[in-house]
Amino acid sequence: MPAAHLKAAHLKDRGVIRVSGEDARDFLQNIVTNEMDLVTADHAGYGGLLTPQGKIISDFLVIAVPESEGGGFLLDAPLLQVPDLMKRLKLYKLRAKVALDDLSEASAVIAATDGSQLPADAGLTYADPRLSELGGRAITDRDGLNEIASEDMDAYHARRIALGIPDGGRDFAYGDTFPHEALFDQLGGVSFKKGCYIGQEVVSRMQHRGTARTRAVPVVFTEGLNPEMGVEASAGGKSLGHIGSSAGGRGLAMLRLDRVADALAEGQTLAGGGLAFTLEKPSFLHFLFPGEPGFGAAA
Repeated sequence: MPAAHLKAAHLKDRGVIRVSGEDARDFLQNIVTNEMDLVTADHAGYGGLLTPQGKIISDFLVIAVPESEGGGFLLDAPLLQVPDLMKRLKLYKLRAKVALDDLSEASAVIAATDGSQLPADAGLTYADPRLSELGGRAITDRDGLNEIASEDMDAYHARRIALGIPDGGRDFAYGDTFPHEALFDQLGGVSFKKGCYIGQEVVSRMQHRGTARTRAVPVVFTEGLNPEMGVEASAGGKSLGHIGSSAGGRGLAMLRLDRVADALAEGQTLAGGGLAFTLEKPSFLHFLFPGEPGFGAAA
């Protein structure tokens, strides 16, 4: 039995899909945004499945299952996206020697709330590949779960928000968001060197033309309050985008950065839900922010 009362939370909004069989790695390599060669027993991956138009159907973490436990891969995915994701995976399976199983009811995803790694007896453990400061995660059986994860899920999301990591369904909409807008290119979620995958042409075009004007970016609310999720972000009566999740006076917002730049140049206040905010740039973001030298319309 794993050690009790870890500084970890049961992420009730996550589900688990198992992809197994002798063609599992090649199957995923041909359809997901990232390089499956990077997914090993010691390194989880991050990526997504896109529509042919390049919009995100779902994002997920990919974890290699040890051969001693049957091999294959587990997808740590948003629970609400699991049915559609399963449907799409089955559609692309064709004659591949692959088995697809929804393990969401029997499994649970837990995540550290303090940035630490989880002990090996917590389940199938892995470091969050998006950002090291997010710490460790584990997929475990639901039996005995209350003895493992002692923290509330809100504690995990507060840390995620403080670090500036967007979350699907909260900070970007599935089916209506390009990978660049959800920061796939900043969080190691997309490869620009691998061969074709679904939606690859659109993603490659955005990368080479620098046309990602809309981005999910961290913001700080000057009054230390949290607006309602989904409210419009605006300046000078013009829409800039919308506010996503927030906690402790910090949040994420999906914004048109060129419009933000225009508003700041005119001395206007950025606001969401009646609360003024400023942009905050964490070190993992490598694109130009409004106000930085060289910033242009193709941010």
